[in-house]
Amino acid sequence: MSNPLVNALRERADREPDLFWAREAGKLHWFRPWEKVYESKPPEFEWFVGGRTNLSYNCLDRHVEGGSSGHAALIYENERGERQVLTYFQLWSQVKRVAAALRSLGVARGDRVAIYMPPMPEAIIAMLACARIGAIHVVVFAGFGSGALAERIRLSGAKVLLAADTTYRRGKEVPLLGLVASALSEPGLPLEKVVIVRRGGESPQLHPGRDLLWNEFLAAGAGRSDAYEPMEANEPAFILATSGTTAKPKLVVHTHGGYSVWIRSAADWVFGLRPDDIWWSTSDIGWIVGHSYIVYAPLLVGCTTLAFEGAIDHPGPETFYRVIQENGVSGLFTAPTAIRLLMGYGTAPAERFDLRTLLRVFSAGEVLNPAAWEWMQKRLFLDRVPVVDHMWQTETGGPVFANPYGVSLLPIKPGSAGLPLPGIHAEVRTLEGAPVARGEKGIVVLTQPFPGLTPTLWGERERYKVDYWSRIPGCYYTGDAASVDDDGYFFFSGRADEILKIAGHRVGTIEVESAFLRHPSVGEVAVVGRPDELRGEVITAFVALKRGESPSPSLKTQLVQTVRKELGPVAVVGDIYFVSALPKTRSGKIMRRVLKSVLLDRDAGDLSTVEDEGSVDEARKAWHQMRGEVSRDSTRP
Repeated sequence: MSNPLVNALRERADREPDLFWAREAGKLHWFRPWEKVYESKPPEFEWFVGGRTNLSYNCLDRHVEGGSSGHAALIYENERGERQVLTYFQLWSQVKRVAAALRSLGVARGDRVAIYMPPMPEAIIAMLACARIGAIHVVVFAGFGSGALAERIRLSGAKVLLAADTTYRRGKEVPLLGLVASALSEPGLPLEKVVIVRRGGESPQLHPGRDLLWNEFLAAGAGRSDAYEPMEANEPAFILATSGTTAKPKLVVHTHGGYSVWIRSAADWVFGLRPDDIWWSTSDIGWIVGHSYIVYAPLLVGCTTLAFEGAIDHPGPETFYRVIQENGVSGLFTAPTAIRLLMGYGTAPAERFDLRTLLRVFSAGEVLNPAAWEWMQKRLFLDRVPVVDHMWQTETGGPVFANPYGVSLLPIKPGSAGLPLPGIHAEVRTLEGAPVARGEKGIVVLTQPFPGLTPTLWGERERYKVDYWSRIPGCYYTGDAASVDDDGYFFFSGRADEILKIAGHRVGTIEVESAFLRHPSVGEVAVVGRPDELRGEVITAFVALKRGESPSPSLKTQLVQTVRKELGPVAVVGDIYFVSALPKTRSGKIMRRVLKSVLLDRDAGDLSTVEDEGSVDEARKAWHQMRGEVSRDSTRP
């Protein structure tokens, strides 16, 4: 797609990449300049080699020293209506206290610190404090169970755990200490100290010599150094496990140098972040979106970031709109799951709120289905603000494909994640590595590294090589399938192993799900393939209806007709199962591999990342019920 500003940016990145990235890096503070912008060590690589910087310093000290001490840095809210605001000076002061306290526990440069908290101020302060002293934080989503927590502590080699005793979710205080105790009962964990933030009413049972409360932890840091560590650009800032749509999570590494440069650049190009923005990302700090666009990138830019704890529709959907109005939110980043959730309530809850401060909305996590995009763009916001989809991964640190709102907004194509960003060299290929024609589906690969790309997996260098750089030699394998139109827009179809092969045709799960969502009764849907002797595969759909809608044989017939109308006769629907909820990761991604295992009556594997295991049981029940019906009546919907 032609646009002078966007084209000029891309051309500079391609023509003189070292100079381009040096200019981007120069927008941050460096204690010592780099000796080389990029050095390739296939399959690994380094950026800004020899340069000294610090992620936390760039988020806080730089702004305090530059005169922004009184500017609001962090707004914390929760579903109970509690609110706290910290200026850049206040946040910086608290980060230094925690940095000193970590040093009092023996935490030093390169040590790993696990953080098991919701998106509360202490958690964000702890992340920044770890980066300040060169420790490597490992945030574990506070909705995970004890097994997932123990696994991440063990794999990362964390010596300290910082944990909250409680989190808030849908009007309940969800206790975490029992999960912590269960995790720590597993043998062989490397932990030496556990620090507990007390929020609930009960006094926690402390393990003598190992556990201490947050206030005791802070007091222990008195007199200790709170100074920042100048870090070589390629030293790790944090480790984060992938979200869990695959069976085994990987521990992705992101660095002080390349990661900082990339997420700050993307904050500018994609989101148009400026210091006067009130920015709300509805994610959780347990995911890469929370790391990059709740915590680090907004603070690198110097704007105000809002962290929300709880459900955005509790006690009702008005909560979402109230938070926007009361805080004057100007930029919003949310997920397709959240948009579909709000869509189920209709536009009425928004009508009593003044949302004029909101200038743009962004979505990522899965493809934003056209029906959901149309609802938010045209019905909710009446085309007043752009609703922009984009695509990235835990491994990429920040957006890779996007519509560059911050440079010049291009025409929005519903269902598309946009175009590759400057410095991203992306192609669609076959599994054998051959290029595909425009409009044809294939595997998305990146032919060159860029500053935000993870340079390795923690403790698994060989797995990094095999999983990402060996499947299609010489390319980074994203694992995602897509096609590209004549304007260069990428349309993602789902994970590569989720593409359906029906009578010789390749159909993406996202395409079929988008077709189902065209029916007004459908709230959410997940599609997987069922083996079929004649056609290879046929479509199996797990459908969650909107509030007030009920399953019926006639509705099944309507859904089949809707899909046929949207996709044509190639879209052969085999089975439709009605469920109240779909199995998702706690970041909101549908776990189609779990539904596939249900369909094939196989072990679902690791379920530690499933938000609600009851959704898996319900899918199994629906499948068994259908199988019983089919054994009596071979008719299918």
